[in-house]
Amino acid sequence: MEDETQNQNVPRVKLGSQGLEVSKLGFGCMGLSGIYSSQISPLPDDVGISIIKAAFLKGITFFDTADVYGSHTNEILIGKALKQLPREKIQLATKFGIVTLGPSGLVVNGRPEYVRACCKASLERLGVEYIDLYYQHRVDTTVPIEETMGELKKLVEEGKIKYIGLSEASPDTIRRAHAVHPITAVQMEWSLWTRDIEEEIIPLCRELGIGIVSYSPLGRGFFGGRGVVKNTPPNMILAKHPRFNEENLHKNKTLYQRLENLAVKHQCAPAQLALAWVHHQGYDVVPIPGTTKMKNLDSNIGSLKVKLTEEDLKEISHAVPIGEVAGDRNYDFVGPADWKHANTPPRDSSAPA
Repeated sequence: MEDETQNQNVPRVKLGSQGLEVSKLGFGCMGLSGIYSSQISPLPDDVGISIIKAAFLKGITFFDTADVYGSHTNEILIGKALKQLPREKIQLATKFGIVTLGPSGLVVNGRPEYVRACCKASLERLGVEYIDLYYQHRVDTTVPIEETMGELKKLVEEGKIKYIGLSEASPDTIRRAHAVHPITAVQMEWSLWTRDIEEEIIPLCRELGIGIVSYSPLGRGFFGGRGVVKNTPPNMILAKHPRFNEENLHKNKTLYQRLENLAVKHQCAPAQLALAWVHHQGYDVVPIPGTTKMKNLDSNIGSLKVKLTEEDLKEISHAVPIGEVAGDRNYDFVGPADWKHANTPPRDSSAPA
C-alpha cells in the first residue's frame, strides 16, 4: 500500500520510555461497536472500517480497543480493518481483565491463566501475531498485581505483546507493577472535567517514565455538545451517567458555555479547545477520542493546530473549575458498590471505558 500518511498533520511522539512511538492523537474504537447505546445497533462493518482507514490516512496510527467492547466484536472489526492497512505502521492497543460489564455490575479477573487465555483470544480475533500495547483493563484486587504482571512479562518475552499498560490503576498498583516489568503507559480518564489524576498519578508516571493515555478527553462527548446542543437519547448508556442526568446537566451547561466563549476567542470549536487543552498537558500525553463521524474525526485532528500559552491553559482550566462540575465521574451502575471484589481502592474501581 502506498504510504499516504507522509503529508498528514498528526505528529508522532514517544509513549513512555520503553521505545513505543505513536501518533500524538489516538483513536478510541469502542463507539464503533455501539457501546454507548443499548438499543442502537453498531455501525455496519464497512462503515467502521472506512472510519479506521480514514483515520490512518490522515495520520492516526494508534488504535485502542478491548476484548470486552461489543462482546469481542470490536476486536474482530479492528482485525478486518487491519487487513487493509500496513500492520507495521499501526500501534495496536487492546485490553483484558473485565469479564462482565453492565447493569448487573463489573467483574474483573487478573489471574495469570486468564491473562494468557485472553491474550491468545485477542490475537486470534485481531488476526495479528503480536499486540503492541496490552493493558490490564481494570485491576483485580483479589490477585496480587505481581502475579498478573509476571504473566504479562512472559507474554512480552514470547513476543505475543510488545509493551504493557495499566488502566485506571492506583498509584500503589502502578509502582508495584512497574517493579516487576516496566509499564509503558497508563490509561486514565482525563479531561477538563475529570482531573483527579493530576495530584498523584501524573507525577508518579513522570517519575517512572510512563506515558499517559487520556480516554474520554472530551468528557464523554460533553465538550462536543452532547447534552447541550444535542440531546442525549434515553437509550444511550450516558443517560445513566450522573453528569448527564437532568439536574446535573443543567448545572454543567454553564461550564460548556464558558468554554464556548473561549473557543470563539481561539477561533476553533469547543471540542477542539477541550482536546487541545489535553494535548498541552505534556509531551507524554496522548488522548484517544473516538467517533463514528468523519466530520468529528477531522475536528479532532484539527485540535492539534490549536496553540495555547500557559496563560491560555490557566484561563481554560479556570473556566471549568473541577469543584463546579456536578455529578460523579462514575456511572450509577458501575460504582464501587457494584464490584464483585471487596476492598477495592477508589482509583482501581473506576468507571468502564
